[in-house]
Amino acid sequence: MSVNYGSKRTVVGAHYGIRDWLAQRVTAALMALFTIALLAQVIFSKGPIGYDRWAGIFSTQWMKVLTFSVIVALVWHVWVGVRDVWMDYVKSAGLRLLLQVFTIVWLVACAGWGFQTLWRL
Repeated sequence: MSVNYGSKRTVVGAHYGIRDWLAQRVTAALMALFTIALLAQVIFSKGPIGYDRWAGIFSTQWMKVLTFSVIVALVWHVWVGVRDVWMDYVKSAGLRLLLQVFTIVWLVACAGWGFQTLWRL
């Protein structure tokens, strides 16, 4: 007869931990670098800042690609954070699913609007 002292801990859950932590940090770093690049362009531009100046900043291909990447990073960053809030604080599985679907639809719509605005310039 074997004696089991203590209990084996069964780890359950989605196991998102380190991946989500790293995703939050990488996307935040990308957004911070984008902010610095954008501020540098605004600070070092000559003349008044109006629509033409903003359109000029975002009209170059490299800035469109960088902005596209930041929109994707922002959506991913928000999704990880909001999903964790829903999983931690909403106990009803049905309501949690509804909130997660609503969040996904909202984020996709916002990203689509951002891409549409970006590529119109």
